[in-house]
Amino acid sequence: MNTLFTELLGTSPEVKTLDFLLIHGHYDYSLTEIARNSNVGWVTIHSFWKDWVKKGFVVKTRRIGRAQLFELNKKHPFVEKVMELHDQTLKEFINNEIAKNKAKSRKQETSHRQTAQANA
Repeated sequence: MNTLFTELLGTSPEVKTLDFLLIHGHYDYSLTEIARNSNVGWVTIHSFWKDWVKKGFVVKTRRIGRAQLFELNKKHPFVEKVMELHDQTLKEFINNEIAKNKAKSRKQETSHRQTAQANA
């Protein structure tokens, strides 16, 4: 399933993974959970994950058994900008939807008034 973010930026494995981490940024996840919830293959996520850790985009938070858990590094300058973009995109979409619904409601209200006047 595409989100607004992936609709705009594409559905590459990196974008899908980033989108998942942005949406669910209040929790930490194992790499298996991140891959599954991002709908990205295990081999594919491994192709860029070490680079993301090295660059500091994601950080290891803890270990549960053999699983290492990670989260988005919200203090990294690149991640901060992407978070702003993600939030701004969502806000603009919501504002546009609200404006569309208001316009639709006004149109329906006008139509109802005209029908009521015609029947009177």
